[in-house]
Amino acid sequence: MRIPGREPLAARTVTLGDGRRVLQYRLPCSEQGDNAAYGALERQVGAAVALERRYGSERFGEVFTRLVGFDLEAAEPYVLYRAPEGKPLTGRQGTLTVAEQQKLIAQLVLAVRLLEEAGLVHREITPDTVRWDGTHVRLAEPYGAQRIGEPREPFGAAPWAPPEQREGTGTADTRDDLWAVGRLVYFLLSGRPGPAAEPPHDLGEFRRLAAPADRGLFDPRAVNRPRPSDLMRLLQVPDPLSAPAPADPLSAGRAEFDAQRAKKRKELGTGEPPQEECYEYPAPRRSWRFWLPRGSGAGAVREPEAPPTPPPPAARPTLCPYCLLPVEYDETRLVTLDGKRVFRPLDLSRERRPMHRQDALRQAYQSCPHAPADAPHHLPVPFLTNGEPLTVALVGSSAAGKTHLLAAMLGEIEQGGLEPYGLKCLPLNPDAHREFIRERVQRLHRGKMLESTGQMSFAHFADGLLVTGGGVTRPVLFFDLAGEDLAQNGEVTSFLMGVGAFIFVLDPLRALRLPALDPVRARTGLHQRELGDEAFTTVLNRVPRIGPCIDAPAAVALNKSDLIRFDPSVDRWLSRAADLDEEDLLAESRDAYAFVAHHGNASWLKPFDDCARCTLHFVAATGAQVRGDVYPHGIRPRRVLTPLLSVFAMSGLLPGARWKEVGT
Repeated sequence: MRIPGREPLAARTVTLGDGRRVLQYRLPCSEQGDNAAYGALERQVGAAVALERRYGSERFGEVFTRLVGFDLEAAEPYVLYRAPEGKPLTGRQGTLTVAEQQKLIAQLVLAVRLLEEAGLVHREITPDTVRWDGTHVRLAEPYGAQRIGEPREPFGAAPWAPPEQREGTGTADTRDDLWAVGRLVYFLLSGRPGPAAEPPHDLGEFRRLAAPADRGLFDPRAVNRPRPSDLMRLLQVPDPLSAPAPADPLSAGRAEFDAQRAKKRKELGTGEPPQEECYEYPAPRRSWRFWLPRGSGAGAVREPEAPPTPPPPAARPTLCPYCLLPVEYDETRLVTLDGKRVFRPLDLSRERRPMHRQDALRQAYQSCPHAPADAPHHLPVPFLTNGEPLTVALVGSSAAGKTHLLAAMLGEIEQGGLEPYGLKCLPLNPDAHREFIRERVQRLHRGKMLESTGQMSFAHFADGLLVTGGGVTRPVLFFDLAGEDLAQNGEVTSFLMGVGAFIFVLDPLRALRLPALDPVRARTGLHQRELGDEAFTTVLNRVPRIGPCIDAPAAVALNKSDLIRFDPSVDRWLSRAADLDEEDLLAESRDAYAFVAHHGNASWLKPFDDCARCTLHFVAATGAQVRGDVYPHGIRPRRVLTPLLSVFAMSGLLPGARWKEVGT
């Protein structure tokens, strides 16, 4: 049975094995390609889980239609609710006793107060969706719910939905539901729905609405309406949430994050002697600094009375990301790939057409002069002819999702995901980028699982971009190595000593002691580990340090967060768009750190402890579970650009001064 307003979901009443009759909403097989429909069902389940977790054991929780169960990975994803009781309020106008009116108003306002505490706006409180059994109100399933503070999506019909909600302006506000409550009560008392966007003109005829109307309940703008708690006091309705809230289980982890962050900031703030000369030599990430007392070292001379102003540091040469030696652009060493993927010499000495020359150089490579003859390696020419390169390595054990995360990141970039932050991107090498998009990104977007990264004898970069922001263009290289390679100190990982930034990909199936993950662990063959990620430890122990900390910026991506998406701390972030600023990045880092510390082991947080600048993030590369080698309901990447944006901010790639404190 299809229900108007909830297409393409189908509804039916089913009987469970224990004899209970429940209401099921499911996404039919014929609608499996509708990502919007799947997302709406997932949001509905998330809202229902939040209400059940918060109020399932409370007597007053009966004002909501109660959740029984769900399965979003079934062939036809579904959610089950307790069979509804009572009858819709449609047709009940003028039939309620004074006592029933009082109960109904009190319980409707209580329901909105409970929704507010859970961070939700129901958005669909109407005569058709509210039931009354003579004693209790029952709100319909939260199929239209939005989180408080999210941009309003146009939803609902007049007069039950407020003007701002119907128009989709501003952000969702709990007082949107209070407009609906006021209109519903007016309808029951007057028998009329009233005007769509202004207070009814005959409110003075209804004594029960006089005081709420005076407080702005019928005001078209949410900001002018009372809060639910204020309205409860006005109506003399007890507030069951006035007692102190239960202790936050993550509070200890958040305090630990703050203490560790303060410790690092203090160490870094006092680690650079302010009165000593600074000598620089080039490095792949930055200028490494050595401080020598004046007058010391080879060839030292007597210190002058007034020290001269030091000259500006020389421009840093580009370093080969493989052998970590300086490389300059040399047209005599150009090569190009032929149709058989074999490098052939490229001679442009006779090419006089500027545009043809430029196009050839965009696709050309230069052989590294430091590479041995029997093991040559090649660098894309744009890597050598633009600004300071940034190399980004994804680190994590096998099956942590590094390859899927990188493919999801570059898929978002292909769709313009970096443009809102003032960044423009071009391929570092058009042919190599096209191949990566075809073999990785497009395959993933078709719902196909990507093959694990194989072990290799040489760490070739996976893809590269030319990123322009604030008038500066810099090459960015992405390295994605097998977890087995990263967990050993072999030649293939020697390039790590020059990597400019790290994204540590944390696998919750290995890191977290959550029983809800046990079925997935059993299906995938992965096991929970107390000693952290071997790849994390090996890489962190190998990377050079300045003082106690690694200077390269880092981000920890808690991947596969869709597996734990209904936990409030995860849901808070995973459901948000990646519209970031420094405060958001700090708050998410605090929550992610506390979540891992509470449900896992401190060894999984070693990147944050060891790196001078580090952020932590909830991400989902696919947002779905694989069956065989396919994602039957498609993929839905979540916040995959957040770790990369954080790394870009810490590396100086994001234009503007508002990012200077990220990761500190």
